[in-house]
Amino acid sequence: MSLSIVKIDTSSRRDVGRFVALPWPIYEATPQWVPPLVDDTKLMLDRRRYPFYQHSTADFFLAVRDGRDVGRIAVLDNRHYNEHWGSKTAFFYLFDAFDDAEAAAALFGAIEGWAKERGLNKIVGAKGFLQGDGIGVLVEGFEHHPAVGIPYNHAYYGKLIEAAGYVGQRDFLSAYLPGNAGLPERAHQIADKMMERRGFSIKTFSGKKELVAWIPRIIETYNQAFVDNWEFNPVTQAEAKVVGDRLLQIADPKLIKLVMKGDVIAGFLFGFPDISEGIRRANGRIWPVGWFHLLRDMKRTKWINLNGAGILAPYRGLGVNAILYVEMERTMRSGGFEHADIVQMEEHVLTVNDAENMGGKIYKRHRIYEKSI
Repeated sequence: MSLSIVKIDTSSRRDVGRFVALPWPIYEATPQWVPPLVDDTKLMLDRRRYPFYQHSTADFFLAVRDGRDVGRIAVLDNRHYNEHWGSKTAFFYLFDAFDDAEAAAALFGAIEGWAKERGLNKIVGAKGFLQGDGIGVLVEGFEHHPAVGIPYNHAYYGKLIEAAGYVGQRDFLSAYLPGNAGLPERAHQIADKMMERRGFSIKTFSGKKELVAWIPRIIETYNQAFVDNWEFNPVTQAEAKVVGDRLLQIADPKLIKLVMKGDVIAGFLFGFPDISEGIRRANGRIWPVGWFHLLRDMKRTKWINLNGAGILAPYRGLGVNAILYVEMERTMRSGGFEHADIVQMEEHVLTVNDAENMGGKIYKRHRIYEKSI
């Protein structure tokens, strides 16, 4: 059987369509899988419109066996990341494949050659183009559906990646929190006391118009909170607009919470209605009628994704954590949510112990892999 690796022409509608469509046959019998939003993926391949290409570059490869597409992968040279960290790192993203070790090895071989040609000496992934892209490869929790925008993959993916010579770098954990979980009264007392003593307050949003006006400040605060995180790279204004548009696409403004110190954002907590079922019904296509399924699911879902919590450095250790935890509980109750997915926790904001103390249970694990080349 013949196997070939093809670098797709991103100016070709046919090539882009092949790359975007590849996951559907891989997951057609997998009820947990949620299709990616087709338009979002196409935008990532659009070198004229996607702001990433204003400063960096990427390429996309297909593995073809006997005329059939059996795997895909993207490879990124994010120059802003490498300049910020003084590194020579490439990233892989959008890896999908049938259980075909030869095809997977050939895909990774192609991106390693691509990276070496550019003087890069390491490949890390899965990591995408912009802040907020789902990161990692699912290695535990395959029986559960993914949070919106977070990768889901078959259990054999880890084996394919490791067989290509990649090793685990770090894990991101997600926790399930039942809607009837209640924080101890002491947590409420601490939060109330810190708000009174430190002068903190909660900023909420009544509608999308108000949220739109705040998005530049929110993204600036997000960057400040995560500047020391390994995945951070500076976000341009054009990229901030894409991130903001994506946020608005799935956001319920009432679930976006800011902890304020006067007029300054001290911390934040982002909650999103889990519209996975709506995306399934829309089959990843918002137009012409998919938006109906997304809007309907936004109103009736009983799941909330808590994805994005941060505290600015000057306000860490001053009780903002407690305020966020209490606000999280109030958010679930006021929204009628029965289930919460605390998504891909970052150790400096929401720790594993914190999640477990709130009644959460670790139930999904995503792994970042790396390989020196």
